[in-house]
Amino acid sequence: MKEALLYKNLDPPNGEASSKVQCNVCNHRCIINEGKRGICGVRENREGKLYSLVYGKIIAEHIDPIEKKPLYHFLPGTFSFSIATVGCNFRCLHCQNADISQVPTSKSVGGKTRTPEEIVDDTIKNKCPSISYTYTEPTIFVEFALDCMKLARKKGLKNVWVSNGYMTKETLDLVSPYLDATNIDLKAFTEKFYQEVCGARLQPVLENLIDIKKRKIHLEITTLIIPGKNDSEKELKDIAEFIKNKLGDDVPWHVSRFFPHHKMLDVPSTPVEKINQAVEIGKKAGLKYVYAGNI
Repeated sequence: MKEALLYKNLDPPNGEASSKVQCNVCNHRCIINEGKRGICGVRENREGKLYSLVYGKIIAEHIDPIEKKPLYHFLPGTFSFSIATVGCNFRCLHCQNADISQVPTSKSVGGKTRTPEEIVDDTIKNKCPSISYTYTEPTIFVEFALDCMKLARKKGLKNVWVSNGYMTKETLDLVSPYLDATNIDLKAFTEKFYQEVCGARLQPVLENLIDIKKRKIHLEITTLIIPGKNDSEKELKDIAEFIKNKLGDDVPWHVSRFFPHHKMLDVPSTPVEKINQAVEIGKKAGLKYVYAGNI
């Protein structure tokens, strides 16, 4: 365990002693009672202190092409040393990594013990120019990610986040000096989808995308096209126009094909024609770089 970053103790209105804390790493800003965990399942209140239960507990560790993140305009043709812990602050019904991201809040946390020094050393040994914090949500293991990122920067390595974009401004302030590139999932363009499918809200993601672009961090965006959920022509056009008008026509947009998974097994795979339509919508909106994925 490691004491968490970005939390505060909450004072009760009657002035009595309180052991409640508020976690401020993501926009859920969970209020956590003594002995309980936040939505992510890996940040626990113990006697009025918030702890990360996943510091140095790596559940996934691979060497991937950077294009798998997907990042097509950042260090193309290279490999990225990719790591994750368990846990996530979203509850996506279609999650592709649910076996490691969806941790019950009462379950013990697994993973192989690793240090930031070991991660950086292995990145260098395998001739990878970057480390990717991916597979689950890096925001929920920000303490370990940040320590790796600082050391990686000293060694001349690049840092990449693959994220749902739900971090707070405070978290962005902490990591942005060391963050070189990110791919953010813009999962849909309605609050209804985010609430019903992800257990989150859309607006914080949009605000963070604008903020990330202003901070001059390399940004690419991915949208998984799910039949009947976020695939209307209007919604795809809204996403494309948001990227063009708020982020810039040079921000790559990856539109990917959905396959039934996790709790969305009753939804059919996305027709290839729908992916091609999304690509055309992006191009007509004025985006320079639109890529079809999973086809």
